[in-house]
Amino acid sequence: MLRRALKLRPLLSLHPSSSFSHLFSSSSSSPPPGISSGNFIQLVAGKSDENLSISNPTISIDRSGLCNPPEHCHGPTSDSELVKHLNSIIKFRGGPISVAEYMEEVLTNPKAGYYINRDVFGTEGDFVTSPEVSQMFGEMVGVWAMCLWEQMGRPIKVNLVELGPGRGTLMVDLLRGASKFKNFTESLHIHLVDCSPTLKELQHRNLKCVDEEYISSSGEKKTISQLAGTPVSWHAAFEQVPSGVPTIIIAHEFYDALPVHQFQRASRGWCEKMVDVKKDSAFRFVLSPAPTPANVFLAKRCKWTMKEEVDKLNQIEICPQAMELTESISKRISSDGGGALIIDYGRNGVVSDSLQAIRKHKFVPILDEPGTADLSAYVDFEAIRHSAEEASEDVSVYGPITQSQFLGSLGINFRVETLVQNCETDEQAELLQAGYWRLVGEGEAPFWEGPEEKVPIGMGTRYLAMAIVNKNQGIPIPFSEAKPGQT
Repeated sequence: MLRRALKLRPLLSLHPSSSFSHLFSSSSSSPPPGISSGNFIQLVAGKSDENLSISNPTISIDRSGLCNPPEHCHGPTSDSELVKHLNSIIKFRGGPISVAEYMEEVLTNPKAGYYINRDVFGTEGDFVTSPEVSQMFGEMVGVWAMCLWEQMGRPIKVNLVELGPGRGTLMVDLLRGASKFKNFTESLHIHLVDCSPTLKELQHRNLKCVDEEYISSSGEKKTISQLAGTPVSWHAAFEQVPSGVPTIIIAHEFYDALPVHQFQRASRGWCEKMVDVKKDSAFRFVLSPAPTPANVFLAKRCKWTMKEEVDKLNQIEICPQAMELTESISKRISSDGGGALIIDYGRNGVVSDSLQAIRKHKFVPILDEPGTADLSAYVDFEAIRHSAEEASEDVSVYGPITQSQFLGSLGINFRVETLVQNCETDEQAELLQAGYWRLVGEGEAPFWEGPEEKVPIGMGTRYLAMAIVNKNQGIPIPFSEAKPGQT
């Protein structure tokens, strides 16, 4: 029973022409640029030698040990602090606010923002992210980071930055998988960029951090993750991460939560969509009567695409914060070296109308009970690419490619087979298979025999991966067959 239906490779065609499966063949003779064959094999398959070792692979299915937060309650009172705050902003200004400002207040208001005082991830929260689906996601991102580190020439000091780390699950799996690669982990200083005090506490706990007194004039404390002996620091914004050291940046499902401005075509041209208050104190959408400051970013975005494509649209979403963040990332990589990996759902082109609200894994009206549902929008990968390239001539942008291509080329097939061999029960094997499908599959899993409401839905093609790297470091794995800016 244990091996029943676990022929995982035939489940998907993971673009073998772009994968590194040849590295696992005895006839292989050409490793990826900057990476030795032996090291890459060891990263994924778990083999070891005197210089680079990894323990026998083990399975870790039950993630409950990471965090057991109290269940949060969504129901706001009639005088919700956030609702009163939004009403006061609109009344004070004597007019509506932008969708972007509404979104920012709902998600990150210091007192009542959606992300600030609760844990919203996992089956008990409102949505599940890839790291929560399976340990293999964080492990594959770790493989990518180690490969980039090798291509950078194995620097002895590296800033490993994660934007919006959630519970810290991705970083936990990355460090656990890399813990035997001492040269890599000893070079790291982890920087977590998050504005939520609640999530910072979860990250501190899940990374098994200990605070040590740091001998300095400021009396700062030095925090160490016991998972790999690496120092950990927290910051409210990316700009606060110290510069001057090669930097590897991971942004997984971070860009989709950045506030977007929405524009709608009207007889007088493009009008920004705004949020106003009705007489009954409920919120509603209205159109701006005149151009707004965000029109500057709309013009910039339209410049990056074909006029014929824009003419077909009645609505456009833009994300100025995504453009500005990408510019900062690009300049940092240009000056300090390194690279950034961006994985999110979106499209490689202009985004029309994608803003959505999710509560308890279901879509709800965007203006319904603000602060009780997650707000997110599709990521405009084309805008990210242009923002990076215009910010610096010293960086190259690769992708986007699908999450299925990204994980498949890094060796997730080999990893899941290794884990399956260590399963002790059919249930463990089935959980692995379901997690594998959710990460790399498309649509409903064809092999599922359980309850219909629990059928795994693949996100392998809905999520895209893009890399921004310093030009001096060559082509990053696994984008080797794609030219810069090419899907």
